[in-house]
Amino acid sequence: MKLKDNPNLTGQMTAEKSTVKPLLTANVIALVMWLLFSANLLYLLLNFKQVPQWTFENLFKIDGFTVLIWTVVTFFSGIVTTYARNYLHGSRYQSKFMWLCLAFTLSVMLLVMANNVFLLLLSWSLMGVLMSKLIGIDITWGEAREASKFALKYFLLGTGFLSAGLLLIAIVSGEFTVIGLSLAVSQLPFYIVLISALCVIIAALIQSAIYPFHRWLLSAMTSPTPASALMHAGFVNGAGILLALFSTLLFVSNTLNILFIIGGLTAIIAQFTKLLQVNVKQKLACSTIAQMGFMIMQCGLGFFNAAVVHLILHGFYKAYLFLSSGEEIAQTRPQDQLKLHIRPAQAFVVLLFGGLGAFLFAFWTGKGMTDSGVFLTLIVAITVGQATYNIVKEKSLSVLQKISVPPLLFMAGIGVYALFYNGVSALMSHMPMIAEPLPLSGVQITFGIIFLIGFFIMKLGVYRKLPWLYVKLMNVSQPYKKTVLTYKSK
Repeated sequence: MKLKDNPNLTGQMTAEKSTVKPLLTANVIALVMWLLFSANLLYLLLNFKQVPQWTFENLFKIDGFTVLIWTVVTFFSGIVTTYARNYLHGSRYQSKFMWLCLAFTLSVMLLVMANNVFLLLLSWSLMGVLMSKLIGIDITWGEAREASKFALKYFLLGTGFLSAGLLLIAIVSGEFTVIGLSLAVSQLPFYIVLISALCVIIAALIQSAIYPFHRWLLSAMTSPTPASALMHAGFVNGAGILLALFSTLLFVSNTLNILFIIGGLTAIIAQFTKLLQVNVKQKLACSTIAQMGFMIMQCGLGFFNAAVVHLILHGFYKAYLFLSSGEEIAQTRPQDQLKLHIRPAQAFVVLLFGGLGAFLFAFWTGKGMTDSGVFLTLIVAITVGQATYNIVKEKSLSVLQKISVPPLLFMAGIGVYALFYNGVSALMSHMPMIAEPLPLSGVQITFGIIFLIGFFIMKLGVYRKLPWLYVKLMNVSQPYKKTVLTYKSK
């Protein structure tokens, strides 16, 4: 019997051929990602003490910060493409997804190596366009198309503000390199610097989905899980890179308090809205918005190096959560909301370990207690205290375990953070004003009190007893209406 006489066998072979090519593409691209990561990591390790600085025709620059971000983004891309190789196996858009991941990775690499303003703007716009393509990669799904268009509008708006801000100071100063602009801003008229800084800040807020520009991220749940992991672990973190590159502009324009307040408010609101979500990916989206708020807040305190550390660690954490979200759904069971009950002895242990954690953090990272660094130390104290509370309330642990486990955990956690912080600070040491803590001000102290009040309102569940607040938080955390159940399935 001839092959053409057996339509079933012919169809089977055709189907096999149609899956072999996408799988080969996926394997090759995943391999390329891991090779890029390995090369960057090896170069970073061999030259950690003194990474050479290299420039080419005022177009490109490669330094310690460049290689650091390259290493991070290629690692996340390697993880995502390896996961997608199996997750999207047999999907009609697997090859398209893999090519978009590669292009997105290259656009981020171009962003951090660009020394020319036009190249930087090009890479920033490419990042947005490519991410919108990933969000709406299934073009047959109406909601996905709407989410892609909705996100793209935000990204283009951000590119417009960034272009206006950078080109303004570039034209006025006659300097079109990133390095040159960092040195030239102090010589420009204040109103020019202020306008430019506000434009850069708005671009960063849009990219990181900071309130009131958050809705694009909540509407991007149509993207496949690997794309969500790449978006939350990499794309939204781009604002931290941008603000670090133009830290001098923000200092000279005296706009750091704007970042501090907006970032802090976003962190509080997003943590509230996270508690109200019933969809796992929406919970993770609200969590990302909150973490980006913390990152922007750190920039507002003058710790751009801490913001970069935060975006790296957040990337590890959020990529894992998205790629394991299916397992979480499978194992989740309905349960009542836990109420905060703590006995005096437990409260003493929580306060004791929270204070010790804050002390170790300040000691190992060199954070001051008389300047803006006190807010980062306060956040660490709250985090350690909250973790300690969860442990001391665990009924399955003995008294000895409840006393011994918290210090081991927070020492390990703070130790890892301090290692990252000092390492990143060393790689960014050549960059101007990346770790310049501000003196304590009335604005910072007032907002710090507001932040603490908001935290305890959240932990005590007071918002559940205020219907107007509950409804307001629910409304503010809703995605764009056309990205949810708008089109009928055929």
